[in-house]
Amino acid sequence: MTPVALRAALARFPSLPLVPAATIVEPLPRLLAQLGRGPRLLIKRDDAIPFGFGGNKIRKLALVAARARADGADTLVTAGGVQSNHARATAATAAKLGMRAVLVANGRAPQPPTANALLDHLLGAEVFYVASREARAPTIVEICDRLRAEGRRPFAIPIGASTPLGALGFALAVAELADQMPPPDVIVHATSSGGTQAGLVAGCRLLGLSTRIVGVSADESAPALQTGIGAIVGGIAELLDMDHAELSRGAAIEVDDRFVGDGYGIPTIESREAIDLLARTEAIFLDPTYTAKAMAGLIAYVRQEKLVEGQTVLFWHTGGQVGLFI
Repeated sequence: MTPVALRAALARFPSLPLVPAATIVEPLPRLLAQLGRGPRLLIKRDDAIPFGFGGNKIRKLALVAARARADGADTLVTAGGVQSNHARATAATAAKLGMRAVLVANGRAPQPPTANALLDHLLGAEVFYVASREARAPTIVEICDRLRAEGRRPFAIPIGASTPLGALGFALAVAELADQMPPPDVIVHATSSGGTQAGLVAGCRLLGLSTRIVGVSADESAPALQTGIGAIVGGIAELLDMDHAELSRGAAIEVDDRFVGDGYGIPTIESREAIDLLARTEAIFLDPTYTAKAMAGLIAYVRQEKLVEGQTVLFWHTGGQVGLFI
């Protein structure tokens, strides 16, 4: 399948114009010089998506929120941590569509609100705080039931908009990348709820690309993430009316969970170094929770000569830099 054919196949799914142009791909020559010899390093700048402070969630919400609008929803309901990038992107999308946003956040309300929590407030989102991650899903159900009883039309969005429909946003992003450059040997990115990686894997499989997709985990174990990503890819096959076996061939689901450190959102020595290095060499900012740990993984691969001269390696920057201002 060609990029044109892939876009044509996905054109039947409504999408919002939240990413109006291709995000740029640029080289990282000063970072490479700092690391010494190694592969050609490039970066795909989804952090520079102009809408809602950008990031990978915008690509997914373009399809998921379009479905919500087509279904007649007037309220988007989702969940995340207090500083969730996904929650902020959902609140921005709701504001753009003239909808209400209701967010379920595990943790305490920051006083005063900072970073994403501040943006949620500015965007007019209503935030409910719960004690744990496990409490988020049942609270979403309760809120949606209450909103329906009040005559509203809520649309619940899972964590990260990591559904088969949301993941199609990144299958389309692979077609976007294919128009910009020859396929890289390796794509490295941060992975958590799995939708971004599922879309990248599905996109490479649909286009017949041999690119390795390496997801560096921000929280979950590699086996758990691989299972979840595989399930989303299977859901993509169903959306496209394809046989599961047809979409199971090609790029592997590769997850590295060795850079999580002490847990989700807790910086490591390596992730702090990654933030400093990329800022000082390329004036590009990473976030402490996701992209810094993924870049720490890429840096380690180069230093350990797991990625070598002669290869082209693309770091897919999934945004989140608002997290620097917590």
